[in-house]
Amino acid sequence: MKYTVVTGASSGIGYESALAFAARGKNLIVVARRKEQLEELKSEITRIYPDVDVVIRATDLSVSENAYKLYEGLQGFQIETWINNAGFGNFASVAQQDLDKISAMLHLNIESLTILSSLFVRDYSNVEGTQLINVSSGGGYTIVGNAITYCATKFYVSAFTEGLSHELNSQGALMQAKVLAPAATETEFAKHSFDVTEFEYHGTVPKFHTAKEMAGFMLELYDNNRVVGIVNALTYEFELRDTIYNYVASTR
Repeated sequence: MKYTVVTGASSGIGYESALAFAARGKNLIVVARRKEQLEELKSEITRIYPDVDVVIRATDLSVSENAYKLYEGLQGFQIETWINNAGFGNFASVAQQDLDKISAMLHLNIESLTILSSLFVRDYSNVEGTQLINVSSGGGYTIVGNAITYCATKFYVSAFTEGLSHELNSQGALMQAKVLAPAATETEFAKHSFDVTEFEYHGTVPKFHTAKEMAGFMLELYDNNRVVGIVNALTYEFELRDTIYNYVASTR
């Protein structure tokens, strides 16, 4: 049996992506801090797709040590696709940002993503049909005012994953590495970014997608050989593109 791993699966894009892959008959390993929400997701998938196996792993990936423990605990599973979706944002000026929150964001958005990507590539880069999909952001290609540190984490995700795609291609590896870059999406993201208990997208955000729509874009990227799936910041159309950042191959 082969499995698709989805981190940050307790809500939003991760939750809907797990449902979307389950609809394809993909067995799932769903990862998030909140076990209760993961149990709800498993119940929903089991009800609709009873033949799909769903494995739950409740862990906090803002603690980088837990990334190693998570991966080590999955050694008994054959993994086909790994989706690093877990992450959160922050809206504040650099001078005023909460550094405890920023530290956790750096650990989650950058460090754990790098650890899990590296371990997956190490074990599966030459396995036919494998994919690594890292979720970045439109803020991983454009700096957004009052979200500078968050955007910097997503610039890292985009550059790291695009670079990895070049590296895999140069090695003739069978794995594909891809970047999904959403724009505003109706999830819990804004609440966490602004540190508020409620946030209404309708009437506040001029344009946005639903998490279910973004999960559909995730599948479009999955089905395509392009490296980047990005939402156009002006039109909000979803575009599949080759790598965006400049790349210089090593001469050594």
